Amino acid sequence: MPCQRLIATAALFAALLAIAPAHAAERTVAAPAIAPLLAPLPLASLAPALAQATLPADPAALAPDQSNESGPVDEAARLRQSLVALAMQLRDVRYVRGGRSPATGFDCSGFVRYVFAHAIGLNLPANSARQFLAGVKVKRGDMQPGDLVFFHTRGKKRISHVGIYLDNGRFIHSPSAGKSVEVSSLDEAYWAKRFAGARRPEGIAQNG
Repeated sequence: MPCQRLIATAALFAALLAIAPAHAAERTVAAPAIAPLLAPLPLASLAPALAQATLPADPAALAPDQSNESGPVDEAARLRQSLVALAMQLRDVRYVRGGRSPATGFDCSGFVRYVFAHAIGLNLPANSARQFLAGVKVKRGDMQPGDLVFFHTRGKKRISHVGIYLDNGRFIHSPSAGKSVEVSSLDEAYWAKRFAGARRPEGIAQNG
């Protein structure tokens, strides 16, 4: 009986050894079968897809939209900036009665007329009294750069002086004989006493 048990045990062990390699083969995938999946995709195979892709003709179309979301530039502000810029460039041009250009010098109305004509192409009347009548009345608290400021320097019944408003009560003008184009303040005693009002020329008023 012991011999028969040993023979049966040996036979069972041999049978298990025969089955084990078969199961191991089923669980193992051959390396050559995986290799094609891991290999990089050939560039040649991408060519048809790239050929069918649609790209913008203009490379700039690929850039982010950086347009100004605040809208168009305020035309009135642009005109005012041009007026002030030219007026400030003419500082120190000497006063000359009846003067109309930097080469000869300016009187007050000649200075204002030159700046408006050359900065924004607007032709104003030839003297300060007529310039006063040509503009739209502006309250002192509503004055903006480029508005005209007028004064009674020869009696309160007539307009006799004009300048271009800048900001914070300042204005630029051609004052009088012996002086040059300069910046003054409406708060100065002389000008405060003689201030006659402000006007906004039609060319600016129509643009806001």
